[in-house]
Amino acid sequence: MDLITRMTLLSRFTLAFSLGCILIAGCSSTPEEKDKDETTEWTAEHFYKEARSALDGGDYETAIKYFEKLETRFPFGRYAQQSQLETAYAYYKSREVDSSVAASDRFIKLHPTHPNVDYAYYLKGLATFQEGPSTAEKMGGKNPTHMDPGLAKRSYDFFGELLKKFPDSKYSPDARQRMVFLRNLLAQHEFDSAQYYLRHGVYVAAANRAKFVVEHYPRTATVADALALMARAYHELQMDDLARDSLRILELNFPQNRQLGEIRTLLAQSKL
Repeated sequence: MDLITRMTLLSRFTLAFSLGCILIAGCSSTPEEKDKDETTEWTAEHFYKEARSALDGGDYETAIKYFEKLETRFPFGRYAQQSQLETAYAYYKSREVDSSVAASDRFIKLHPTHPNVDYAYYLKGLATFQEGPSTAEKMGGKNPTHMDPGLAKRSYDFFGELLKKFPDSKYSPDARQRMVFLRNLLAQHEFDSAQYYLRHGVYVAAANRAKFVVEHYPRTATVADALALMARAYHELQMDDLARDSLRILELNFPQNRQLGEIRTLLAQSKL
C-alpha cells in the first residue's frame, strides 16, 4: 500500500471517529437538558408568584406542583405556610376532594393558632359540598335508597365544626346557609327513600324513613310530607294509635297541608 493510499484511509478514519464523538456527545447531552430543573435557582417568593399565577389562570396541576416544591425547598416561613393553605384550595378547585380535605387537615394540625386556620375548616366543607338537583332527579327515577348521601353528611359536619370553633368567622354566615341547604337535601333523600318503600309495599321501612326525617330534620320543608307518609304507612300496617298520632301532629303543626283531608278520610274509612 503506497503512502497516498495510507494517508487517505487515515483521513477517512479520523473523520469517522470525529463524527462519532460529536454524535455521542450530542446524544449524551440530551438527557441532561431534559432533566434540567428550571426552578433550581428560584426563591420562595418566585415559587409563590409562579404558583399563584398558575392558580389564578386555572392551571391547578401546575399550581399544586409549585406550591409543594416551595414547601419542600423552603419549609419554614410565611410562604411555606401560605403554600400549604393554597395547595388545599388548588385541590378543591381541581375537584380532588380527599386531597383537599387532607391538605386542610394538615394545615390545621401544623398551625392550629394561625390567623387563617378558620379558612382551612371552611375549605373542608367547600371541598365536600355538592350543589345540584334533588335526589330523585339525580337517580333518574331509580331507587333513591341506593344513593350514598355520605358526601353531603361530611360537608354538613365540616361546616358545623367551623361554626362550633369559630362562630364569629367571616366564613360562618355562608357556612350556615350551606348547612340549611344540606339539611334539606339530606331530609329530601330520606323522604324519597320513604316514598319508594311506600310505593313498593315495604311499609315498616317507609314509616321508619319518614320518622327519621321528623326526628332528625325537624326544621325542613319535608317534615309535613313525612308526617303524612307516616300516617299512610301506619294505616297500611294497621297500627291505629301511631297513625292517629301522625295525623294529630300534622294537623297541629301544618293545618294548611294539602294532604290532611285525604288522610282524614283514609283513616275514617278504616274506623281508626
